[in-house]
Amino acid sequence: MSKSLSRIYIHAFWSTKRRLPQISSEIEHKLYKHLRQELIKLKCEPYAINGMSDHVHCLFQLNPKLKIIDVMKQIKGSSAHYLNHAFEHERIIWQRGFSAISVSKGVLPTVKRCIENQKSHHK
Repeated sequence: MSKSLSRIYIHAFWSTKRRLPQISSEIEHKLYKHLRQELIKLKCEPYAINGMSDHVHCLFQLNPKLKIIDVMKQIKGSSAHYLNHAFEHERIIWQRGFSAISVSKGVLPTVKRCIENQKSHHK
């Protein structure tokens, strides 16, 4: 086989330190946009990004040249840096660690819908 094919879909999620509600409505869309841009830079195709005031969910296709831990370190670190400089009055500190679960292609639409409906899911 002359070419390699890799389709690894990841549902990753992490929270703010001590699950404090640090993601205000003022910054949430800018945070999600930044995360999307970072995933694209890493050649990890984003499918869904959403969350609540104390946590974030991302569904993306993992670039096979990267390790999950390196992708997570980049998107968590760069997003905290971006938000803490762009919104000095809003401090974001992520909790250490994250969860990352592989998702089969057949359930991608279900997981995507679940992430997109976080607000109603948590009511």
